[in-house]
Amino acid sequence: MRRFSSDSTYKGSMRRALLVPTLLLPILAGPASAQQAKPGQEKGKPLSQEPHNRSNRKPNHLKGATSPYLLQHLYNPVDWYEWGKEAIERAKKEDKPVFLSIGYSACHWCHVMERESFESERIAKLMNDNFVCIKVDREERPDIDEIYMAACVRLNRGSGGWPMSMFLTPDLKPFLGGTYFPPTARGGMPGFDDLLNHVKKLWKEQKPRVIEAGVEMTRVLAAEAKVAAAKEVPGAAILTQAVQVAESRFDSTWGGFGPPPKFPHSTELTFLLRYGVRKANQKAVQMAAETLEHMARGGMYDQVGGGFARYSTDREWLAPHFEKMLYDNSQLASLYLEAFQATGKPVFKRIATETLDYVQREMVGPEGGFYSTTDADSEGEEGKFFVWSLAEWKEVCGDDADVAAAFFRITEGGNFEGHNIVTRRVGIEDFARAEKKELAKVSAAIERVRRKLYERREKRVHPGLDDKILSAWNGLMLSAFAQGAMLFGRADWLQTARKNADFLLTKMRRANGRLWRTRRGDKSHLNAYLEDYAAVTRALTDLYEADPDVRWIKAARELHDIVEEHFVDTEGGGYFTTSDDHEELIVRRSSAQESSLPSDVALAAWNAARLGLLAGEPKLLERARSVLKRHAEELQRYPNAFSQLLILLDFLDANPKEIYIAGKKGDAATDAFLDNARKQWPPYRVFAWVDADNPAVLESILAAADGKTLVDGKAAAYVCTEGVCKEPTTNPALLRSK
Repeated sequence: MRRFSSDSTYKGSMRRALLVPTLLLPILAGPASAQQAKPGQEKGKPLSQEPHNRSNRKPNHLKGATSPYLLQHLYNPVDWYEWGKEAIERAKKEDKPVFLSIGYSACHWCHVMERESFESERIAKLMNDNFVCIKVDREERPDIDEIYMAACVRLNRGSGGWPMSMFLTPDLKPFLGGTYFPPTARGGMPGFDDLLNHVKKLWKEQKPRVIEAGVEMTRVLAAEAKVAAAKEVPGAAILTQAVQVAESRFDSTWGGFGPPPKFPHSTELTFLLRYGVRKANQKAVQMAAETLEHMARGGMYDQVGGGFARYSTDREWLAPHFEKMLYDNSQLASLYLEAFQATGKPVFKRIATETLDYVQREMVGPEGGFYSTTDADSEGEEGKFFVWSLAEWKEVCGDDADVAAAFFRITEGGNFEGHNIVTRRVGIEDFARAEKKELAKVSAAIERVRRKLYERREKRVHPGLDDKILSAWNGLMLSAFAQGAMLFGRADWLQTARKNADFLLTKMRRANGRLWRTRRGDKSHLNAYLEDYAAVTRALTDLYEADPDVRWIKAARELHDIVEEHFVDTEGGGYFTTSDDHEELIVRRSSAQESSLPSDVALAAWNAARLGLLAGEPKLLERARSVLKRHAEELQRYPNAFSQLLILLDFLDANPKEIYIAGKKGDAATDAFLDNARKQWPPYRVFAWVDADNPAVLESILAAADGKTLVDGKAAAYVCTEGVCKEPTTNPALLRSK
């Protein structure tokens, strides 16, 4: 089961939403024909600073929200509430069903539905009179989104997306749902007004059956969290099976997996690279490398400014929906770094570098936090900020216009709705050879053109910026900067990583050591979820490898201890999405299935494995194995839907090494040992630096570091496997062979 955003399908496509068949009529849910979306904003101006008050209306109950997505709806005639006591108590008191609308600021079809339906006085009256209407930002409240998306997918034969439109009983049990609905019936799709009237009638005439349907759906959702654990950790045969599954879905012409729309599948590609290199499985490496090359050449990658859009609407990676999500760019930057290590291809280094430079240039707030998203739309048109006419191209590029147009395939007719998305379908060496031009001159011309295009583009009306800061997404990007700094020695990237880590440990951390989920302006709030703790813990461990300051590994240990105390499923052996002291929802989820982010459960288990090895704590290592047992049946059934668990299983199957480097700060041999440990790839190792001048500091955090000292006054490396160590070496060149 894969989740799709409603705005991730082809324009003009439709999706059937099959609801509870004995109770409800079939509903068609899916995007209609091409729509004009809402206007963009000036560069740097958050979406929420220009809420759409087209009729000088009074604000609804969203006043005071921090989410840019919620604030976009502040002046809708719909009497929206945030999720919380006030709305829920009103629904119960007035005995009204809840209409729950879930989306996010960069979602194109969320914008369309707002403009078409939520701005309609007629539809708003129908909503206000018969429902309590709740608006949720899925990025701030993934706990709510996960529950009701699971219900939506079950009600819609495996299909779901955003905007998500769900109807709940007053006690929040889902009984009907879909995604995007047009305001009135068209193209074979029922209108949102018809749907509202249908539910109104059901609630009035068949309330007991509606309530029964909600109870049954809630029972089904609860049962999903109770999967029996296997007695043994899944065998390595699952890793081979996952490669075979990938091969069966691989597009051998354009790369990627399955039909369009095509998503990056970052964790699956990471697994294929690592496992493929370890087992000399050339097909696994080939699938990953070809996919990454095609993605880098197409329009999903911003050839002018760097960074990736969310996904491609077509097979060739040409036309994306143009929103840029922090979580995609973090995972893809890390993935391209690993692809460069796996293959040595310069294109992968270039893409990783340009992506991190883009984030550092455009997505970092003054406190060091990373912003969430830039929108797909500007000036009311999807992608307008990113596309070019041939006339403007020639005006901007001057003498280099012709050669650059040939290289980037810019034409009069264009490749996207009469305009040109910039692509880079051939390598610059092949292009220069085919055109019989000097490579150096072509390269210089292309770089001049990219600079000129970027400067001109900066003068356009920019897509809206979602400037909220999320702990989990920041953790993912922090990992990427730390990994990049280790690999390429970029001091500026390391400084960005340090500043972000400091931000997370101060502005996003509560007085009791727990994390906040979100921050905007000077307000941090909402309980953090497992994904926040897992992503930040992994990032701090990665940063410790790049910058062996004990502050980072100490904080990683503390955050993972919170996970072990508050998120563990003591019966099933895995982890829950929410803490044991979180707001009570209709079910408590525990899913390791991948979505657009790596699995929170699998990331937490990954942290348990790494920290367990590094600290010499078998209990943590066993926790990681118990998670694999908990999800063994799912892994057997469809391993590629659980790719972060595959990465963990592959890591443990490789018998990873624990490396302790004892030496003095600034010593050449110490630095050489650290550099060799950092460059080991695939990264089937954990490592720590023991400061020979003050070893007790690290030993108090990682007990396994005890006794790792200099050898004959020289820096030394101790290489161990689950606590069993070989003789130390003082020769950095021998570290890899250990």
